[in-house]
Amino acid sequence: MLTSMQPIHRRVAVNGITLSVFEWQRAEDAPSGTILLAHATGFHARCWDRVVAHLGARHVVAVDQRGHGRSDKVFPVHWRDFGCDLAELVRVLDLTHVIGVGHSMGGHAMIEAAAAEPQRFERLLLIDPVIASPEEYAAAAAHTAWLNGQPHPTVKRRNRWASPDEMFERFKERPPFSSWDRDVLRDYCTYGLLPDPNGEGFVLACPPEFEAAVYMASRGNADVHASGRAVDVPVLVVRAMEPPPDRDWMDFRYSPTWPGLAQQFRRGRELHLPDETHFLPMEQPRLVAKLIEDEASGHPVAGSDSATSR
Repeated sequence: MLTSMQPIHRRVAVNGITLSVFEWQRAEDAPSGTILLAHATGFHARCWDRVVAHLGARHVVAVDQRGHGRSDKVFPVHWRDFGCDLAELVRVLDLTHVIGVGHSMGGHAMIEAAAAEPQRFERLLLIDPVIASPEEYAAAAAHTAWLNGQPHPTVKRRNRWASPDEMFERFKERPPFSSWDRDVLRDYCTYGLLPDPNGEGFVLACPPEFEAAVYMASRGNADVHASGRAVDVPVLVVRAMEPPPDRDWMDFRYSPTWPGLAQQFRRGRELHLPDETHFLPMEQPRLVAKLIEDEASGHPVAGSDSATSR
């Protein structure tokens, strides 16, 4: 089913900040429950539009996580806060039978939310979540040692644009954006900019300094493994192509997911897609929608709820 229905925009107060939330209303005869979507670092809720367009008639909620999109920009950054925000959001909105879908950092946050609100979540679909091995969290300093004390390179990301069209034209032939679905890229540009408060034109909705801070803090929540072990709902981990030993750390196409992650969940399964990149929702929105529908229907395509599938 392909729909062009526009979402309702809401602003929701959680944990002392305000989150920007987009909601696609459920048809009267649609299944109960909610699909909750959480995006990756540097992105925003409307990057999910083309995935939602390929879903059936369901209640869908997508959130701009703190520091992103139209949500409040707040420092300092700790990865546990993103999960606490999602947990509070499902409480405030009184969401039940939630299918939690998180991409990258959003997958990390979804685990924390499901651990905090176990009665509200029904399943999790984690698309290449940013979760390292326990050993990597223990050696967190080594993760940023390659920077030699310098700021994360994303802090230098171009911030000012004349228009979303200028941004789209600049990115459409440049990796990794050149492999994205064109409509997703258009949404990324259209909703990823805000009017420049200091003059004409636009600035990034996720300020470069905030994005850089998120990356720098990515090994700061070792407790995510304990949260994962507490989750007692079916979890599907979708893992993209594995990085080569000599990878460029600024090449984000490769999976940041620990290969042993799915086995840490009580009811975990893995779907390894070795030919797909980390940007799966941007490159394959129809495929991601199918994975969501399969999970929401209770008839998952990959393995059983009690075993890891490879």
